[in-house]
Amino acid sequence: MRTAFVTGGSGFIGGALIRRLVREGWGVRALARSDEAAGKVTADGAEAVRGDLSDAATMAVGARDAEVAFHAAATLGDWGRRADFVAGNVTGTANVIEATRRAGVRRLVHVGTEAAVLAGDPMYMIDERQPLRPDSPALYSATKAQAEALVLAAGGVSVRPRFVWGKGDTTLLPQLSAMVRSGQWAWIGGGRHRTSTTHLDNTVEGLILGAERGTPGSAYFVTDGTPVVFRDFITKLLATQGLTPQDRSIPRPVAHALAVAGETAWGALPLPGRPPLTRFAYWVSALETTIDISRARAELGYAPVTTIDEGLAEMRES
Repeated sequence: MRTAFVTGGSGFIGGALIRRLVREGWGVRALARSDEAAGKVTADGAEAVRGDLSDAATMAVGARDAEVAFHAAATLGDWGRRADFVAGNVTGTANVIEATRRAGVRRLVHVGTEAAVLAGDPMYMIDERQPLRPDSPALYSATKAQAEALVLAAGGVSVRPRFVWGKGDTTLLPQLSAMVRSGQWAWIGGGRHRTSTTHLDNTVEGLILGAERGTPGSAYFVTDGTPVVFRDFITKLLATQGLTPQDRSIPRPVAHALAVAGETAWGALPLPGRPPLTRFAYWVSALETTIDISRARAELGYAPVTTIDEGLAEMRES
């Protein structure tokens, strides 16, 4: 039986990955930093390995005899402390690389993100030639770029989905839904820009193919294929929750100024909570980010396994 080691297995992507691996006959060990996380990965069919990203020695034991390690753990979000993002995304990834090296794992596959190339400009059908942006003003983008650079330098493979969505989402959709329910929702610039998206099933498909066929030291974008209009997609996504977003819009220049001013104020002063709008949230909500997946198609044999319509139908039925 082939064995895989997974970090972040209690999360949205990691859990789906474990379930797919188990269905295909893999033995899976998954890092779990709490009783709750251990319960989740065990329920999905993995053996829980108690520890966290700060402990390379424990991860090396968990990864022993593993053919592939999938690194799905990350510090997420559009706002937070620099130290937390660095510890979770950069130092944690360095520890995973060291652990898999000690354990003799053949292939390390990193759950990357298009955010690693974002720094405030719109992106029009970009591909893997777009440079990483460790200098990005958004901490998530900067630290995920630094993490990917470490993985690629170590001969790992990075698979980069964009705007991961689907049944069981615990991050993005709950945030969007909460904004609509509270009456805080507003489109930026009308929301008519285009965006690429990646259903959860397509994300996992890309990760599996990256493990099987990826070239060491390479990155691959994976998406749902054809880009969509942001406003149309978000409206359909929220409709699966019985919600209709408010038809209110903020001009792009106003929203951008609000994001920059808010981050500056919250960064300089001991203000409670978080800025009302961050730069990263502005980028996602106001700027085109569309992606060319030709490399994944050609080198991995990647093709979306779930269409947008199929994914939305599944969410409506759940």
